[in-house]
Amino acid sequence: MENIVNIVESQIIASVKSPEHLRLAADSNSNVVFLLTGDLLSTANYLDVLKEARKETFLHIDFIEGLSNSKNALEYIAKAWKPKGIITTRNSLIKYAKEEGLMTIQRIFLIDKNAMNKGIEMAAQYQPDAIEILPGLMPSVIDELTRRTNLPIIAGGLISKEKEILEGLEAGALAISSSDPELWNIDV
Repeated sequence: MENIVNIVESQIIASVKSPEHLRLAADSNSNVVFLLTGDLLSTANYLDVLKEARKETFLHIDFIEGLSNSKNALEYIAKAWKPKGIITTRNSLIKYAKEEGLMTIQRIFLIDKNAMNKGIEMAAQYQPDAIEILPGLMPSVIDELTRRTNLPIIAGGLISKEKEILEGLEAGALAISSSDPELWNIDV
């Protein structure tokens, strides 16, 4: 099975939140793209643009309008749309996506220590390929997470400066996801 560590070349992941940024992501130095926009009619086209640009694309299925949170939806995504993988906050969808051969990233919102502990527990149980933590502006928390889990950590959310990217990477994050196109071409 392919390992997410092996597919990340640029440690900046382009998070596309609007169709207007799709072409910028396709033309960026980021080789991994998180697609956080779309619906049942547009998502296949968005994925085609990114595949043509040779981007490894992860579909954030919680944000795609019209998708249900079901095993059938994951089967359709895997067979019809064929992204590299999915991102979700839902444990059951991690399980279903893995059954369909998709890579998985579990998104965890770190609002307090309890949320961090619960996130680690759930990740240990469902074994996603990586964990994305939000907000990503917490080098000490990134460091703690890398010591408490063997899963790769992607930090995202509220990242707006190159300095913040470097701090997250120095703390042990595999990569930093950002929705700011100005950061997608930083060479790290």
